[in-house]
Amino acid sequence: MSLSQSAVSKQLINLEEAIGGPAFIRTPNGMISTELGSIYIEHARTAIKAMEDAALKVSRLKPGPRVLRLQVPPIFGDRWLLPRFAQFTEAHPEIEVQFTTFVSKTQTEVPDGMVRFVVKPSDDEEGDYLFGHDIRLVSAPSYWEKIGEPASVEAASKGVMLEHPQTPFHWPFLAAFHGSSTLEARHTMRFGYYTMVIRAALAGQGMALIPQGLIAEELASGRLVNPAGIGYRSDYGYWFARPRSLPTSQSMRLFTQWINSEGALARD
Repeated sequence: MSLSQSAVSKQLINLEEAIGGPAFIRTPNGMISTELGSIYIEHARTAIKAMEDAALKVSRLKPGPRVLRLQVPPIFGDRWLLPRFAQFTEAHPEIEVQFTTFVSKTQTEVPDGMVRFVVKPSDDEEGDYLFGHDIRLVSAPSYWEKIGEPASVEAASKGVMLEHPQTPFHWPFLAAFHGSSTLEARHTMRFGYYTMVIRAALAGQGMALIPQGLIAEELASGRLVNPAGIGYRSDYGYWFARPRSLPTSQSMRLFTQWINSEGALARD
């Protein structure tokens, strides 16, 4: 905060005088907020967020550098968008792009664009499909050797599935697509983050269902293998969506053109 401890303490005293009571109490484990302090903090956060949203709206009216705020799922940003994003910033240094991975309860400003993993965007959004329908069953070469180089879904069922509960990439979808709805994998290992599923597959701990576009480089290099092309077509996919309620700026047109051209290279 670039303030001394005494300066912070003085401001805290002034705050408590203004709100009519202590905002914090000291405990052996540090300071914790009182009920009065919690109420004040909640509303202060709302006020600060409103100020940030107002600043963003004003910045959109200014000439010169433009600001785009994009909402991007972490796995998409980490594995697909950020490795390519330098191309956009080099071509358009005048455009400032701000990334967020979530929308808070107090957020009032709508992002300019969102990457969504859905069957299709909602009616109040205009969207372009990027990729994601092509789902591959993959793992490290060492794991496939371990379970006998499976050439069918029936043979692959002898392996261990790596899954994230909140994604639609689960064994039953693969089995049903291949006409074997009652076929079950030998064992399923679940992770709290989808990025851990991919890392576990790379480490040879089991097999995972992953959109081909997220792992194109690993498949090309042989770090991940998709034996016999085992996979399925999903109704879900990654879309780049824009709210219909917002005017489309020149900056958004340029970014939309760029991300669609990049998505076309991974389109399935």
